[in-house]
Amino acid sequence: MTAPLDRPRAGHIEITTPAALPDETSTEAVLRPSRLDEFVGQHQVRTSLQIAIDAAKQRGEALDHVLFFGLPGLGKTTLAMLMAREMGVQCRTTSGPVLERPGDLVGLLTALGPGDILFIDEIHRLRPQLEEFLYPAMEDFHVDVRLSDGPHGQTLPMDIERFTLIGATTRFGLLTPPMRARFGLVERLSFYPTEDLTAIVIRSAGVLHVPIDAAGAAEIAKRARGTPRVANRLLRRVRDFAEVRAGGSITADVAVAALERLNVDEFGLDDMDTRILSTIIEKFDGGPVGLGTIAASVGEDAATLEEVYEPYLMQQGFLERTARGRMATRNAYRRLGLTPRRSDSQASLLDE
Repeated sequence: MTAPLDRPRAGHIEITTPAALPDETSTEAVLRPSRLDEFVGQHQVRTSLQIAIDAAKQRGEALDHVLFFGLPGLGKTTLAMLMAREMGVQCRTTSGPVLERPGDLVGLLTALGPGDILFIDEIHRLRPQLEEFLYPAMEDFHVDVRLSDGPHGQTLPMDIERFTLIGATTRFGLLTPPMRARFGLVERLSFYPTEDLTAIVIRSAGVLHVPIDAAGAAEIAKRARGTPRVANRLLRRVRDFAEVRAGGSITADVAVAALERLNVDEFGLDDMDTRILSTIIEKFDGGPVGLGTIAASVGEDAATLEEVYEPYLMQQGFLERTARGRMATRNAYRRLGLTPRRSDSQASLLDE
């Protein structure tokens, strides 16, 4: 047999069973909820998933294929693991960039049991060859395995168990229409409101055995950029500060002091956010200016600016995308303590 039937390379695949979730040792894994009803936030998404899970269990069938899209840190991987737990099946996880050839997928798909979940993170980065290989697996639950190469190469049809593919992507628009059409449930994960993040911080503090009051949790939550992953990261750093400088307990004053040392302000903006806004305002008169120019000026990759920093700055009303480039809003000037310069190109935007 040729390379397509080789087993996937070690280190690329992680197998998670429902019983294994509480025993994971990484801090992020420990902070994950163990049941779907413990998952805080994304209420509409959670309700849709619970209905789909209950219906599939009543029929004794595998779940329909699910696609999650949204920015990093909003809970896509956690939801996939919780769905496996609710269904009582295994969840095998991998990511688009590490799957290089059909043999990688063959090894994964043929190892799945009835109803098991295959979770592919960054699914938009799958190679076109692998994406086409997945189509019959998702629709008809069979794959065609090449036994030899060349124009007369033979293929062997192979049936696989009915499984559920859960895809996660931060770039929904990069998925091809045929791939998007094969998912029965498509859910968008959005930024979390402060009250949900406060509940997440309080729960995480309990898991970590960190004394915290509601005001301290709220201070961390409102600076967490609408993202649970950021909230948990800030909590761990504030915990360090509290243990060394404040007797171990987190209050509002302790949280504020710790976060100020981390250069995270009351809006959740960090040093890079401030550099982006100040660059647009001070070097380019508030814009419009191209993304590549901003990236070169602040010394950061353009894709990172677009995917990590811009969405939150826009959501908070500090940045505006226009046909001619990025522009700082009046709120950005206020944030930096500056007075807007009302050029003709900026007047309409700054008056909004």
